Amino acid sequence: MLGVGIISQYMDFVLGQRWVSQTETELGLGMVVDVDGRFVTLQFPAAEEERVYAVNNSPLARVIYEVGETVHDQEQLPYKVVSVEDIDGLHCYLVEDVSGTERMLPETQISGLVLLTSPNQRLLSGQFDKPAEYQLRVASLQARYDLQSSKVRGLLGSRTSLLPHQVYIAYEVATRFAPRVLLADEVGLGKTIEAGMILHHQLQSGLASRVLIVVPDALVYQWLVEMLRKFGLHFSIFNQERYDALLEGGEANPFEAEQLVLTSLSLLTDNVQVLNHATEASWDLLIVDEAHHLVDPSQAYTAVSQLAGVCTGLLLLTATPEQLGASSHFSRLRLLDPDRFNDFERFTAEQARYTELNDVVQQLAAGADLSRDEQQRLADFAAVDPATSRSALIQRLLDQHGTGRVLFRNTRAAVSGFPQRRVSGYPLAQTDTLKALGRLSIAPEAQLKEAGLDWLREDARVDWLEKFLLAHRLDKVLLICASAETATDLEKHLHLNVGIRSAAFYEGLSIIERDRAAAYFAEEEVGAQVLLCSEIGSEGRNFQFAHHLVLFDLPMNPDLLEQRIGRLDRIGQTEDVQIHVPYLQESAQEVLFHWYQQGLNAFEASFAGSEAVLEQFGSTLEALLDGHEASDLGAHLAEVSNYCDQLRADLQNGRDKLLELNSSNPALAADLIAQIEAQDESEALARYVTMACDTMGIEPDYHSEASLVLKPSEHGYTHAVPGLGDEGLTVTFNRSKALVREDMEFLTWESPIVSGLMEAIIGSDTGNSTVGTLSLKALSPGTLLAECYFVMQAQAPRKYQLERFLPLTPVRVLLDSTGRNLSAPVSHDALNQLCQPIKKHARTAIIKEIRSPLAALLEEASSFAEGEEQQLKDAARENVGRILGQETERLRQLQTINPSVRNEEIEFFTTQHQEVLKHIDQARLSAQAIRVVIAT
Repeated sequence: MLGVGIISQYMDFVLGQRWVSQTETELGLGMVVDVDGRFVTLQFPAAEEERVYAVNNSPLARVIYEVGETVHDQEQLPYKVVSVEDIDGLHCYLVEDVSGTERMLPETQISGLVLLTSPNQRLLSGQFDKPAEYQLRVASLQARYDLQSSKVRGLLGSRTSLLPHQVYIAYEVATRFAPRVLLADEVGLGKTIEAGMILHHQLQSGLASRVLIVVPDALVYQWLVEMLRKFGLHFSIFNQERYDALLEGGEANPFEAEQLVLTSLSLLTDNVQVLNHATEASWDLLIVDEAHHLVDPSQAYTAVSQLAGVCTGLLLLTATPEQLGASSHFSRLRLLDPDRFNDFERFTAEQARYTELNDVVQQLAAGADLSRDEQQRLADFAAVDPATSRSALIQRLLDQHGTGRVLFRNTRAAVSGFPQRRVSGYPLAQTDTLKALGRLSIAPEAQLKEAGLDWLREDARVDWLEKFLLAHRLDKVLLICASAETATDLEKHLHLNVGIRSAAFYEGLSIIERDRAAAYFAEEEVGAQVLLCSEIGSEGRNFQFAHHLVLFDLPMNPDLLEQRIGRLDRIGQTEDVQIHVPYLQESAQEVLFHWYQQGLNAFEASFAGSEAVLEQFGSTLEALLDGHEASDLGAHLAEVSNYCDQLRADLQNGRDKLLELNSSNPALAADLIAQIEAQDESEALARYVTMACDTMGIEPDYHSEASLVLKPSEHGYTHAVPGLGDEGLTVTFNRSKALVREDMEFLTWESPIVSGLMEAIIGSDTGNSTVGTLSLKALSPGTLLAECYFVMQAQAPRKYQLERFLPLTPVRVLLDSTGRNLSAPVSHDALNQLCQPIKKHARTAIIKEIRSPLAALLEEASSFAEGEEQQLKDAARENVGRILGQETERLRQLQTINPSVRNEEIEFFTTQHQEVLKHIDQARLSAQAIRVVIAT
């Protein structure tokens, strides 16, 4: 198990023997080519070097391979050692190749390209690391185990607020194999965040590795930023140019060139070859946003249907699942599971039965007594045992719910935490110059520019804005307008002519420039008072630390208006959102303001029926904006208001209470959030990152509370930290700060930076052997202590999540010279405090003196560790039976009452059960780190 065998320093040198230099291990494996009295000459074939050493004082260690180890011949072919024979001081190995064929391999024919990387190999060949590197390695092993063992693994790394409905949905969906669900939360509840959390969890756990995201053209950049900033996921945007370039570069299928791909729906619908290539590529998860646009029949629906048929997992996102009718909604459910949703009439009848139970479910959830009629309706639906508790009865109804496993929908009415919205309109008189231009459109500044006029001087909204900002100097103000040109004109004017701290945020800026503008706005004391955003520039960003929103103009689409307000109107907003709308009198903007305010009540209340309203009244609205039928505006607004009131009532009455209950589990969400917050509040991660950076030559400078600036040094391992440029990287461990400072990297145990550091340490030999001394009355001078860390290792496909049942558990063994196990009374941290380093020049001589007893002590430590191996395997098997066995049986029972449970899910858990048990049997302990301590 230990690897390299040990030979006493008194052994005679024999021609052909293989030795390694303890001071120049980079030379590789040396061969004795001459022994002349007091000197021995070694040739190092790999380095093409030759060295002469004194026989009685050489820094050499004899290399002997043991049974079970892998050795390479001079052709670099691998062999497994079966037995070893000593013939006149030379070793001859009986080995077998990968096919099992045996042959004799003299040590003279062993490759000189030897790397001594295991702890015992490095230790016994005189290679040592600094004590700090050893402590860092042990901390990395423990941190990796803690993460693998955590119930909230996969949920830690997102830069998001911990909202109960989002955390629950992410956990419920992401832990499934190949989830196929429709995320249909209302506007502002964070469907994109939920999808990102699910995706992040699946990637972390190994359930997914190849992902395709398909979105409308206008949302490609928003999704790119959202995945990068909130989840650290680097997606590759595929457009026609990128696709063509990959084809010309020799890629048979461009979609196979990347693991994470983001593309527009139009790219797939406009080019059959592109769609075919996308379909032929293998995807673990497909995510489609704005799924309500997928209407059957249509090119978009056909394209997504083609992809959905070959992707194992599928997430469809829409805030309005039934906006275009029940038939359209059913067609999208058919994308998720064509076997389950294949009969629209049966589906409609089934859904009607559940709708009839809404009142009953509300009464059960509230703890109220059921009326006789309600009891009868419940009895008609399911056999009710009088002894059944209300919670058990509700759970049974949820399990039976027709779309309960494939559709998740939370409503603003059911989710608390939203602020109130207050609107103020500011009618402004037109100048004579403006009146001379005729009817003003919804973008008067464009008309003024076309007329060659200085719009900043002529437009009364600009003067109003100056006065408003001066009157609210202590408040953060977000301004949104339609165009980037308007935003930049206003920003320059405010900054240069009025002296107001401002920043522009628009689509023409790079990601870094946008981050800087957002960070400047987020600064509390010296930051920008106002951030001026264009329509596209404001997408995907949330500024809930501000509560004043100026709508410099109004969009034609109510959904776009809701998106604007949603930059501030979000869960986590601590004050009422104050919406300010300046508009010019007798203009299209005045009509649009009254239409939104008096007709839709869209400023002060979120509304999910906007498309239905536009379909009903869109043509009339366009005529009113053009100045026609102005005398009928009052009657029109009253008609729109009545229509919207009825639509809201229908939507409210049609709410599926069972579905909402199934989409939220406050108790489970609270438990998950508590565990995530415990990790957030712990200082362990900050200590680990600081220690790792110090050890790896990266300078961690203090920036502010819970924040550091990581700077590269001349000899640092900068490759281990993604994104660490010449100027360094600012990071924070504080979730609240990360939510408003997007220029800072948010570090959790799942962040690419932290995992990069951890992999760089564990994946190398850094810190796996060290030596020190201690002075303790209980130990006589010369006593040896060996602290060994072992880890149970096994290889299995990631999708089976072996680490979930058999995490890479560090096994610590601390023995003294007599073989006493001191692991319990002397902790690792205590030993860190007691140990003192040994001067570098003395280490080799010390190891030479203690080599034989140390070798025996390390063998004994291995025996102690192997005693725990079976216990770890037994515990892992018990976990498998308890978790997978119960889950498989639950799904089988659930399938009898809810056909939404797919056979593929049950088959996966059955296969996973078998495969995990097989790989647990094959697991073995391996040494990861050794510290030798000598009592003085």
